[in-house]
Amino acid sequence: MAAAIDDLLHLADNALVLGQRNAEWCGHGPVLEEDIALANVSLDLIGQARLLYQHIATLLNETPALASSCKALTGMQVNGSWTEDLLAYFRNADGFRNYTLLELPHFPSATGVLAGTTSAERDFATTIVRNFLYSALMLLVWDTLSHAEDAELAAIAAKSAKENLYHLRHSRDWLVRMGDGTAESHQRAQAALNHLMPYTQEFWAGAPAHIAELQTRWNELVDDALLEATLQRPQAKGHVAGGKQGLHSEHLSYLLGEMQSLARQHPGATW
Repeated sequence: MAAAIDDLLHLADNALVLGQRNAEWCGHGPVLEEDIALANVSLDLIGQARLLYQHIATLLNETPALASSCKALTGMQVNGSWTEDLLAYFRNADGFRNYTLLELPHFPSATGVLAGTTSAERDFATTIVRNFLYSALMLLVWDTLSHAEDAELAAIAAKSAKENLYHLRHSRDWLVRMGDGTAESHQRAQAALNHLMPYTQEFWAGAPAHIAELQTRWNELVDDALLEATLQRPQAKGHVAGGKQGLHSEHLSYLLGEMQSLARQHPGATW
């Protein structure tokens, strides 16, 4: 059961962190339609995170021994009942289990991963490529989990799978449009792909069997889209990130600092 909680946190944290990143485009989209589209993707992801956190909180409240192991896993000291807000707003970065890919900023790929305090212009290609690589994975993950023995998880997966189909269609369409578009859009898409692809190693490193066996199908989805987009698939080589083990880039702490600040300043506040 402790391993199951770790897996559920991983799913929830992925959705929350990428949802927060996509929300950063609200009011800054390249065109109004994309401003709205990315906001909707963000709302879907945060909705998925909420359902998963609520499920986790229920399991922890019903099983004290499980709650003790979760405290050790997340570094949290909880007096009273676990809630979705505690899990989202009162964990530090090292208690999160999301893929490192999802916490990276929307920096232009040519700039590289800058210090967390550095500001840079958002790069739409970086956002699109990341959303595509992740939603291609989740197309397969949610389908697998929709048959889980945990009935609540299966229901969440079935709902999330429908939303993820839109996310994948949206990001894939833009990937093809940019890759097979102008010289500049092609260059930006290729640069984003070169920058982000190495982080996808974490999808498979130490993954449980039901995830590891999806790699071939994920590769097929990715290769099919890249062929249509006239983009070259870079090798996924280099440092294997450890976000699933709580080892994150410095960017996550800044993201959480912004996301969690209000809840931490006014714990227990109601409106």
